[in-house]
Amino acid sequence: MSQMIRPPIVLLKEGTDTSQGLPQLISNINACCAIVDTVRTTLGPRGMDKLIYQSERQVTISNDGATVMKLLDIVHPAARTLVDIAKSQDSEVGDGTTSVVILAGEFLKAAKPFLEEGIHPQIIIRAFRSACELAKQKIQELSVEIKPENMREFLEKCASTSMNSKLIASHKQFFSKMVVDAVQLLDDNIDLDMIGIKKESGGGLGDSQFIAGAAFKRTFFYAGFEQQPKHIKNPKVLCLNIELELKAEKDNAEIRISDPTKYQSLVNAEWKLFFDKLEAIHASGVNVVLSKLAIGDLATQFFADKNMFCAGRVPDDDIRRVCRATGAAIQNTTSNIIPDVVGTCDLFEEVQVGGQRYNLFTGCKMTQTATIILRGGGEQFIDEAERSLHDSIMIVRRARKHRSVVAGGGAIEMEVSKYLRDYSLSIEGKKQLLINAFAKALEVIPRQIADNAGFDSTDILNQLRQKHAQGEKWFGVDIVNEGICDTYESAIWEPSLVKLNSIVAATEATCLILSVDETVQNNQAEQAQAGPQINNQTRQALSRGRGVQAMRGRG
Repeated sequence: MSQMIRPPIVLLKEGTDTSQGLPQLISNINACCAIVDTVRTTLGPRGMDKLIYQSERQVTISNDGATVMKLLDIVHPAARTLVDIAKSQDSEVGDGTTSVVILAGEFLKAAKPFLEEGIHPQIIIRAFRSACELAKQKIQELSVEIKPENMREFLEKCASTSMNSKLIASHKQFFSKMVVDAVQLLDDNIDLDMIGIKKESGGGLGDSQFIAGAAFKRTFFYAGFEQQPKHIKNPKVLCLNIELELKAEKDNAEIRISDPTKYQSLVNAEWKLFFDKLEAIHASGVNVVLSKLAIGDLATQFFADKNMFCAGRVPDDDIRRVCRATGAAIQNTTSNIIPDVVGTCDLFEEVQVGGQRYNLFTGCKMTQTATIILRGGGEQFIDEAERSLHDSIMIVRRARKHRSVVAGGGAIEMEVSKYLRDYSLSIEGKKQLLINAFAKALEVIPRQIADNAGFDSTDILNQLRQKHAQGEKWFGVDIVNEGICDTYESAIWEPSLVKLNSIVAATEATCLILSVDETVQNNQAEQAQAGPQINNQTRQALSRGRGVQAMRGRG
């Protein structure tokens, strides 16, 4: 009896695939490294762009790490972790999205030989977390605090550095001033929704405009709009959230009257209510009326006769920016319009920009909003320019709050790498080897910057190691002269928060992937539910209600 064959114990549904142990861990690392190789060449000022084709009408050209990672439809569950860290870096800091993905891939590659030699993943995780803490302390120690009197120069250099690797690098001086002007206008909360970016095809990047106030495209208009004034000095601006048009009755509306002559009184009452609203607006003394909802043809003609400007269906973010610029407050009624809810500025005008007309509110005394109108040749070009500006705005926003900076160009990574190498020699055991591997992985940033520029990365790294060993802590890759230089003196500055966030996010992603040793996947769960297969003819019959006759004889 003891030798009888025991029945197998089935825990999971049929078709479930389980992969576990070291092969599964190595497979996850290989998948992540394959993703990293996709975005590796986009790093640095000489990084290449990626063209992502989704459909005939949707083609994206970008070298922004987060954008590329989002658009790649990655299905591997472990590799999706890299997408998540790219997104978190983009939302938290705005720049360094490619760096964080490359660092995570390099950390995993550094851990792979140790795993193959039989070192337990938890030992590697502990060592990497320890190295991450040491790296954070070193970056905070190296970071340079910026004095308030040098704040403008500091912000412009940070903005310029973030644009070095972007499509708009040739116009970085022009745009860095624009970005800093925009962020400096915001209040202490630094709400990025208060910076509007409008895209208009045509012209060149140098034709882009910065408006210290609000601007939006001309909205849908009715007859009578052209008779309204398009240039008003010291306008009084009223923002509404109500419809100013006569509504048609609903299809199922029913009005019962005993006397046909009373019908006219109903119509007159409706018109009176409508005109009372218009008269109340006119009586308040305003001469620019904006509404989130529709302003009909009758109201448009009324305002034209009164020499007032109106615009309906103004997008919500645009009308909020107008309120923040002019001091107006959005009203849900036309009764009791007091002066406190009416905004003003020096000039309202409608101007032609490219093929569109724009309504501009300029000369706002207490403005806390700005609008940038981007110009450029193609649609993809302008879209990439917008992404570049967004990254730069995020960097300046963070730099304004956290006033510490480190040198870019791979300098900070080389210095932290040297520090960790020296530290590893002071400890014993496996941890020494692991922290040394972590330190070597950090060198991937200057190496990749040099590779992407077509330089000899081995020669560049040897020169950098020599300089950092001599105490030159700010030496990084010199893209212009194909060598190395003091990147701090060259004004290649980055907020220390970018580097801190990159290393922490990359380490956490690495530790997460290393801690997974089994994957359970049920392929049948992803397939259509089981049931009789129905052809198109039967499906049409079922939809016409002849299902019984259509199914008769089946089976």
